Amino acid sequence: MRKFGSLFGAAILGSALTIGSFQLLTDNRKPLKIEHVDSTPAVQTSYNADDSGRAVPLDFTAAAEKVMDAVVHIRSTQNTSGYTSQRNQQIPEQFRDFFGPFLRQNPQNYGPRVGSGSGVIISNQGHIVTNNHVIDQADDVEVTLHDNRSYKAKVLGTDPTTDLAVLQIEQEGLPYLGLTNSDNAKVGEWVLAVGNPFNLNSTVTAGIISAKARNIGIIGDSTSIESFIQTDAAVNPGNSGGALVNLNGDLVGINTAIASPTGAYSGYSFAVPSNIVNKVVEDIITYGVVQRGWLGVTIQSVTSGLARENDLTVNAGAYVAGLADNSGAKDVGVEVGDVIVEIDGRTVSNTANLIGYVGSKRPGDKVSLKVNRSGKELDYDVMLKNRDGNTEFVKKEKTELLTSLGADLAEVDGKTLKRLGLDAGVEVKALRPGKIRRYTDMREGFIITKIDGKKVKTAKDVVEILENKEGGVLIEGVYANGGGTYYYGLGV
Repeated sequence: MRKFGSLFGAAILGSALTIGSFQLLTDNRKPLKIEHVDSTPAVQTSYNADDSGRAVPLDFTAAAEKVMDAVVHIRSTQNTSGYTSQRNQQIPEQFRDFFGPFLRQNPQNYGPRVGSGSGVIISNQGHIVTNNHVIDQADDVEVTLHDNRSYKAKVLGTDPTTDLAVLQIEQEGLPYLGLTNSDNAKVGEWVLAVGNPFNLNSTVTAGIISAKARNIGIIGDSTSIESFIQTDAAVNPGNSGGALVNLNGDLVGINTAIASPTGAYSGYSFAVPSNIVNKVVEDIITYGVVQRGWLGVTIQSVTSGLARENDLTVNAGAYVAGLADNSGAKDVGVEVGDVIVEIDGRTVSNTANLIGYVGSKRPGDKVSLKVNRSGKELDYDVMLKNRDGNTEFVKKEKTELLTSLGADLAEVDGKTLKRLGLDAGVEVKALRPGKIRRYTDMREGFIITKIDGKKVKTAKDVVEILENKEGGVLIEGVYANGGGTYYYGLGV
């Protein structure tokens, strides 16, 4: 289980954590204490209104029976690397006993690291959706069905910006869940969370939707798309990637994170809404990669303080703090200082509303914006573009390769090149989980000048050199603050 960030605001305290269980494969596992209850307490029956408004007893059994067969247990195995071994050697000898017996073995014979999580079957052709962090960097992924059949799974694609991944197993005719329209889910509505907390397979818990469109900063990426459904259904480590369903047994979201000061459930959990899940899954299966539409705006949620500072006439919405060049929003006349209050007729009360909706669109899609500018409302029809400023779909090969490396690349401006005495180079703007971070100690800001002795001028050059490579490659370059030439080797 990895800690990604802290929740902001006085309403929720503690840390936000993804809820995939992650452990070292050792024999020293702490036993889970099970207490026996000798009597069944009597409880008052709860009631719910049906479609006609009649009061009917609240019953979770039908939904639970429908969902359990479609929720799977995922075991992801990651073989340790030389880079991980080097990190382990940095732990002082006197403290290594606290990190398990694997650290006392021969440094070259570390056992595998095993991740445990959940997934949801979403088609009768063996497609499974889970969280990206459940299978991230896994060398082997095994899926176990509710009836205990196990299969090796293929990772069809991942989307770190939403923390989702799509797997497939070679088995057809499986029970699966349909995705409902998460926009129709209401605060206060009953939901069930189904998954495998603490490796307790097919666990069902109940709660209500506590809030919608939560942005909790857990994915830790400037391009992340967070518009979580918040619920008080109990989830714990191992629930990651599991189902959040309504009482019809339809998928409302994928359980992803908890708010907790302890690492275990403390009252709140968060799920990726099914509308975002649906779009990511469709793109990965159809195109092999997620096609992301961009408005091209930098936004902030409107607060009373922001409204006072900028003389705004509204107290809710998405404040436009910046505009990207050649963006769809800038093309039609949206300006810095505008407040986006509606998109396609949907109220935008904060940035998560806007980010979540745009995250369900592709380049070339059109959206209607209503903005408030100095008290006057204006309407704009915006054509969404991709990050490169056009409406073309991203090619799978390029995205997969850079995702595998875990690097965002950008061309270096001429002034920097001249200062460093270079005629070309590509800067590593950001590093995410991937081969570079896993196998090297490269830092963000590194400027790649050559790969296997070949000069690189653009990100496209990097892709073209690496896409047909097998085995090891040598990356050469410099850092902008000097220090000479650095070399990093890794396998592709």
